[in-house]
Amino acid sequence: MSSEQKPVTTRSSYQKTIYDSRQPPPLGTVDVDKAERIAREKLRDRQDAYMYVFGSAGTASTHDHNRREFDKWKIIPRMLRNVTSRKLETTLFGVKYPSPLLLAPIGVQGIVHSDGEEASAAAASNVGVPYIMSTASTRSIELVARANGSGPRWYQLYWPVSNDITLSILSRVKKAGFSALVVTLDTMLLGWRPHDIDTAYLPFFHGVGAQVGLTDPVYMAHKGLKPYSEDDKPAWPYVPNHLDELIRNGDKDAQERSMLGNGWISETTPGVFKTWDDLPFLRQHWNGPLVLKGIMCRQDAELAIDNGVDGIVVSNHGGRQVDGSISSLYALHQIMQSPKVKEAQASGKLTILFDSGIRTGSDIIKAVALGAQGVLYGRPYIYALAIGGQIGVESQLRAILADLDITLGLVGYKDLDEIRGKADEILVKD
Repeated sequence: MSSEQKPVTTRSSYQKTIYDSRQPPPLGTVDVDKAERIAREKLRDRQDAYMYVFGSAGTASTHDHNRREFDKWKIIPRMLRNVTSRKLETTLFGVKYPSPLLLAPIGVQGIVHSDGEEASAAAASNVGVPYIMSTASTRSIELVARANGSGPRWYQLYWPVSNDITLSILSRVKKAGFSALVVTLDTMLLGWRPHDIDTAYLPFFHGVGAQVGLTDPVYMAHKGLKPYSEDDKPAWPYVPNHLDELIRNGDKDAQERSMLGNGWISETTPGVFKTWDDLPFLRQHWNGPLVLKGIMCRQDAELAIDNGVDGIVVSNHGGRQVDGSISSLYALHQIMQSPKVKEAQASGKLTILFDSGIRTGSDIIKAVALGAQGVLYGRPYIYALAIGGQIGVESQLRAILADLDITLGLVGYKDLDEIRGKADEILVKD
């Protein structure tokens, strides 16, 4: 190594920290498949909760397609390039973030760990990763914001039927410092999930995952009640049969939470499908970046541009909604064949994010090479949450970022701008 090429401290230093400590990582592994198995064992007495996270729609074919598509794309490493100093910085909607990684919106985290979304939001803040809060959280908007502190945070909206409830949520989100609105389009009706149906497992039935609603003044006024405290948390652990027994025995709190939880489902996943004509309502009442999650074809990506949307998330919801769907990575590749989309992205008019299937640093490189400007990371951090709470999530985030940093250098690139949208140069497909 020449005198001008000294090692620098980067995300990859997490690897050295583990070697130097002579101790395994907090989760006992940095392998996502192993973490998944550890989480399953950790939740062995609550397999219904584990399956709610792990499971997918139908035969799980879409989930499997997501992973297989990543395997089809191969990276072409380059050698003898000066990549000693590397950076993962990514600019989204005019804000520079330390990396392209965002925590995907995942609901009812309180079923796998007592600290739920508070732990994940705090971990994201400590690592410098934007936290995207789900409408189906087991914590209020305000409580998640407090846990996230000064960290960057976005809000994912399951779009309510009632406009006044939507406006109330948007007002709370703005006040709590959430900077972008991610509107999920593919869950206006819950998908066919055999694992949950077979056990009749739906936490919302008991008001678990309805905390955004329970703490909302307008939603609660619809029910003739005052909002719960913003510090409201469901009981831990969540044991459906116990709550069913309380309801049968006339427990007023359990009965009320069940009624409110069912009402919240009717508001947020009602089977009432919004259309492009409804978007101006959100645009009128939200002055930050407006992002549509669930876009899976170039026609819809082009319609998003036509409708003045700021960004899209190419996502099939991790395979949880439609069985037999194309993979998200395949959809990303197809969407990026659109000259209209490429022009909108190049001009800064449209930001393209990717979700569904990310497991490793090389996965992120492939998604970025295919055109993504940022990637959402989902199930792996929930496994980490189940195993180790906040520390577990932090370690999992540091691990994938170290993997990304190391792999980026080993394949010959110093930053993500060098590879973004350059799949023809960087990747080959089987």
